Amino acid sequence: MHFYCEKCKKEYPLNSTSYQCSCGGLFRLYKDDKDTIPQDVSIGEIVTPLLPIKFGKQEMFFKMEHLNPTGSFKARGAKAMVNMLKHLDIDNIVEDSSGNGASALAAYAAAANMDCTVYVPESIAAGKLHQIETYGAHVRLVIGNREATAEAAKKAVVQEEAYYASHVYNPLFFEGIKSMAYEIYHQLDDNVPEYVFLPVGNGTMLLGLYYGFEEIGRLPSFVAVQSENCCPLYNAFKKKRKVSPPSFTIADAIRVEKPIRLKEMLMAITRSKGDVITVSDEEIEEAQHQTGRKGIYVEATAAVPIAGALKYFRKGKPDNYRVVIPITGAGLNGPDKKRNR
Repeated sequence: MHFYCEKCKKEYPLNSTSYQCSCGGLFRLYKDDKDTIPQDVSIGEIVTPLLPIKFGKQEMFFKMEHLNPTGSFKARGAKAMVNMLKHLDIDNIVEDSSGNGASALAAYAAAANMDCTVYVPESIAAGKLHQIETYGAHVRLVIGNREATAEAAKKAVVQEEAYYASHVYNPLFFEGIKSMAYEIYHQLDDNVPEYVFLPVGNGTMLLGLYYGFEEIGRLPSFVAVQSENCCPLYNAFKKKRKVSPPSFTIADAIRVEKPIRLKEMLMAITRSKGDVITVSDEEIEEAQHQTGRKGIYVEATAAVPIAGALKYFRKGKPDNYRVVIPITGAGLNGPDKKRNR
């Protein structure tokens, strides 16, 4: 098992302190059928339920990823990455995140007795910040947007000679997300759904699911949903030349202006015969409210694909279409605001 450059194909060992190739290319992961990721570090993961939910006449399946140990789907990727790094005797890691990725990595690093430093934007929700600190990680607040946070982490990696355990740059993270594809497949009696709707910022879930279903042998149509206030994938997919500058959205986990794996995400959407759509903050809040009325409390970002699916199938959908929506994060992970409706 090793990393290789997507451009020049140069190979790198998994314990390399480089997070991308010297030519500027991003890493992909090579592994054969004999390669496995250790499972020694665990904090009580479960097979998350696949719950049928109806909105009016529209039936969908919620993949309840907010029930993961750290409250989001990113626990899957963190488990895989930390287990592999522990196996490689790496004990000092750095990560950057808007919140859920950092809390997942901090939790598994704590369980593995690793030293963990996370860089987060100063706008991070107080609940997420408290969660990260409780796990014992060193927290560095960064002024600026999500990209500024990543740059600060990359500088620290060079200065401190630490391992950059990025959930965006490091393909080991995607290996953990792939497990969700297999769970969905088996929960649908060894069938692949027609559609998977998911929120997209840096694209870690999209890419992990894409590679997972690719291994299974059949792809669902991935519909990536972004906020209309911050939608670089949508603009690229629709080949828009005139775009408005990104602005605030309540879906903080996908507030990513310049995703580094944009080309890879476009490939996943195109090969799966999928689509990219946008929703407004008002539509996100309404979907969050409707989901709450089903007894499920989700953060704003988790409501994004729900809003997208309701919009996409507004005129109805064939009854035999199975639509899966991963519930990416729990409502308690969201901003600490009380809203008046």
